[in-house]
Amino acid sequence: MRVVKSVAAMQRLAKRWQRTGVRVGFVPTMGYLHAGHLSLVQRARRLVGKSGKVAVSIYVNPTQFGPKEDFSRYPRDFTRDAKLCRDAGVDVIFAPSNEDMYARNKEGQFSTYVTEEQLSRGMEGASRPTHFRGVTTVVAKLFNIVQPSVAVFGAKDYQQAAVVKRMVRDLNFPIKIEVAPIFRETDGLAMSSRNKYLAGDLRRQAVVLSRAIERVQAAVRENSRPLQSARLRADLKKFIEREPAARLDYVEFFDPQTLAPVTKVSRGVHIALAVFIGKTRLIDNRRL
Repeated sequence: MRVVKSVAAMQRLAKRWQRTGVRVGFVPTMGYLHAGHLSLVQRARRLVGKSGKVAVSIYVNPTQFGPKEDFSRYPRDFTRDAKLCRDAGVDVIFAPSNEDMYARNKEGQFSTYVTEEQLSRGMEGASRPTHFRGVTTVVAKLFNIVQPSVAVFGAKDYQQAAVVKRMVRDLNFPIKIEVAPIFRETDGLAMSSRNKYLAGDLRRQAVVLSRAIERVQAAVRENSRPLQSARLRADLKKFIEREPAARLDYVEFFDPQTLAPVTKVSRGVHIALAVFIGKTRLIDNRRL
């Protein structure tokens, strides 16, 4: 396995792969890898085959964090991540610096961003106003650097995957986007690097996200008629905030294709929610 730390070196390697017709599967991450990330690596390997290459980026992207978010304390352990990647059969880790990824001009500014203006409006986009601009910008840059044939994202970040798909379509990136299923702990908590923040009773309370989704799932199964999203939202807020450390950020019911909110909830509608457990913000989602 090779570790590449400069943009120029990664681009040279990508061009070499292109010249020889090598298919490249790419998994962009912010590191502190878990089994969910490794499932994306496995999906990428299946898609490109033994003759292809699998590249993983490990980069905590500053532009997708708000000023009061956890950029500085986001968990990082490159040695651990590198071992997991090696054991998983990754061919290349791309681990650039901020200085290389966001080169400054003479005035000391990075001034070009990529924005998606429809799917990114609600949910995470409304709660974290600059988040998706940072996501689409860094993903576009990574695609230009790594030049993958296919990129694999996790379904836990459902809106993010939809936004990236739209960016790829609208900007004509010659890349296939694959979305792999959510990986969960045995108690139902969606795997996340931020789960590291949860200790003791906070970890127990975090299961309320998946339990809230199950609560809605059961209601949909039991009712032949559509349910009112406003009533479900109010019920879930009470249910979630019974946990002493839990605070609901948002819960949304929406069309899984357009991400447009719906007022009537039935089978096939998607639910997404964000909840603070103490100071840790967690997200989850599911098709009902």
